[in-house]
Amino acid sequence: MATLATFVTPFSMAAVSIALPAIGAEFGMDTILMGWVSTSFLLSSAAFLVIFGRLADIHGRKRIFTCGAIIFAAASFAISLSPSPDFLIFMRIVQGVGGSMIATTSVALITSVFPPGERGKALGINSAAVYTGLSAGPFLGGLLTQQLGWRSIFLVIVPLMALVLLLISTSMRGEWREAKGESFDFVGSAIYGFMLVSTIYGFSILPSYAGGVLLAAGIIGLVAFIRYESSARSPVLDMSLFRGNRVFTFSNLAALINYASTSAITFLMSLYLQYVRGLDPQGAGLILLSQPIVQALLSPIAGRLSDRVEPRLISSAGMAIISAGLFSLATISTETPQLLIVANLAALGFGFALFITPNTNAIMSAVEKKYLGVASGTLATMRQVGQTLSMGFAMMVLAVYVGPVQITPPLYPAFMSSLTTIFVFFALLCIVGMAASLARGKVLNNKGLQNGKPEPLGNGKPASATTNPK
Repeated sequence: MATLATFVTPFSMAAVSIALPAIGAEFGMDTILMGWVSTSFLLSSAAFLVIFGRLADIHGRKRIFTCGAIIFAAASFAISLSPSPDFLIFMRIVQGVGGSMIATTSVALITSVFPPGERGKALGINSAAVYTGLSAGPFLGGLLTQQLGWRSIFLVIVPLMALVLLLISTSMRGEWREAKGESFDFVGSAIYGFMLVSTIYGFSILPSYAGGVLLAAGIIGLVAFIRYESSARSPVLDMSLFRGNRVFTFSNLAALINYASTSAITFLMSLYLQYVRGLDPQGAGLILLSQPIVQALLSPIAGRLSDRVEPRLISSAGMAIISAGLFSLATISTETPQLLIVANLAALGFGFALFITPNTNAIMSAVEKKYLGVASGTLATMRQVGQTLSMGFAMMVLAVYVGPVQITPPLYPAFMSSLTTIFVFFALLCIVGMAASLARGKVLNNKGLQNGKPEPLGNGKPASATTNPK
């Protein structure tokens, strides 16, 4: 059930990326506005992830997960009927809220059920579902767009989410809410939402004056949030999870940097393949398939490996491979052989598989069970914030090189220069992420020990295995 829902959300994101030129053509959207079709979803998801993670710990992860599936399905159906780009982007925001409820609880539910020795394997299967969704997205999205129109992508999501809801009602028994009875931090949540939206939206519209003001407001909000949460009685994000918990802190930082340096790849390569290389959506989707299909095949293996081998080493090796792949992408031209592009994307998929599942295993093993929802929400926030920053940086560079206009042949040289700039920056950022991954130190092994001693987690207690309540 959690794995199926985990498949649907990345599938929709990848499918939309390949359909952007068709959406832009129907509504007459420029490159920047097309970017907001993806960014609006990511921004709303990021703003609510930790909040819903805390609500799930208090009121039940199954309950929040179910509400998220309903909202996601309803918003998808509404998007399929979009009469204007404004309505489309608004409903993508609503869809992002539902997506945040799914993302923040799915990993927490899996972690609640599986003990530490089996957690990496389970998370690997879950990661494989993510990458299967990413794999199917470009190909099926391109096929649906070419044969039935881009609206069919969102219609397909509705029955898939209906199946998720059916599985919830028939096979998921019990509830998980280790923080039941604790109060919810409304003030901290408000500060958090303001801080995140201001920071990400401000960054996405740089170098404008308004972008600088919003970015400054977001930074001030971050300082205020940390100060308030440090003394709050029942914080939405317990700062003790970061203090003295090197594994949790640096693993989340590595995740943030990884997503910030890679998430815009599909968006950019979709534009490159369809505009510059003249491929149709289906052909572009087939090429983009090479990256996530390698991730889907190797993620379970990487997950099992992280139960036995130091995750820090596996994740750092993955980041190194990703950095090399991004440097290679920075050299593509209008004449680069398609086979070379496929090989490059496959190498990136290999690096992602090595990094993400072991890193997730490290994060979820680094907190006690009452904080699993918040930990899952924090990780999902790193993912969504990273994805949004990645898209924001890409849109900013495109605005500088190309401008708010539709991409036409006279603008291809400027577009290719923007790709070089973006991919070089992302490759350098990955090197920083590799350093963060290495800096986390030893990670828990499959017995929940670090160098033979319990690792301090959350309030100083080691994590324990949990079972599915009857």
